[in-house]
Amino acid sequence: MTNASSVVLPRAARSAAASFWMALGVALLLLWLSACAAPLAAPTAGPRTDSDQTDADRRAGVRMELAAGYFARGQFNTALDEIKQALVAKPDLREAINLRALVYAAMGEPQLADESFKRALTLYPLDPDTLHNYGWLLCQQQRWGPADAQFDLALAQASYRAPSRTLLAKGVCEARAGRLVEAERSLSKAFELDPASPAVAINYAEVLYRNQQFERARFYVRRVNAQPEQSNAQSLWLALRIERRLGDRAAVDELSQLLRRRHPQSPELQAMDSGRFDE
Repeated sequence: MTNASSVVLPRAARSAAASFWMALGVALLLLWLSACAAPLAAPTAGPRTDSDQTDADRRAGVRMELAAGYFARGQFNTALDEIKQALVAKPDLREAINLRALVYAAMGEPQLADESFKRALTLYPLDPDTLHNYGWLLCQQQRWGPADAQFDLALAQASYRAPSRTLLAKGVCEARAGRLVEAERSLSKAFELDPASPAVAINYAEVLYRNQQFERARFYVRRVNAQPEQSNAQSLWLALRIERRLGDRAAVDELSQLLRRRHPQSPELQAMDSGRFDE
């Protein structure tokens, strides 16, 4: 087992983890967009309609939609400009402060990201989305204990709508810290809550593989590769390494051909050709 300051995943698997986090960020953005489009909470009883939105609500919502789109395309400075305009309209808008933190993190400005997350948590101390994202920032900084604390706080919120997302983040972070037993436990819970998620299945299979539970790892990665729209270079590479450990030469040959045919420029294929199966 690696020490707590190292990354568990091999070089090619790190690419899979990066892809997963991009997908996770997009999913979070979609959640934010739906929240921005909806009316803000009303101070009086009864349902709200579009006519109840103030001009400030509408301006902030439009700016947030634009900011989210620019962020997803990697246009970070433009995203920040839109977020600033959203905050002019609604200075304490949770989604804007939170997204600003994510943009700063993506720009390699961890101190600014940290300050934005703390600002959001000052205004909304137990907001699970912010706790989740702050936990991931801390994980990226290898601050394992504080990251775990943020994830646990998010999971403790009874109203939280996406516990499987945070269990997945927690599991990946635990794996990076070398805590493979804990990672397996977190990812198992994530799978129970969201068995259809390819991100959960592939990360769970990776941890099972690292824990030398090859038959179980095979089961979960096969679920992903059985769906053509979910299968990718990372899932094929993991499946190949599992079959290699299980001694199924025919399966290894088939997966190597698939990897070469479908993903000829992938780092996974380069790792295979170099014999780097367990870096």
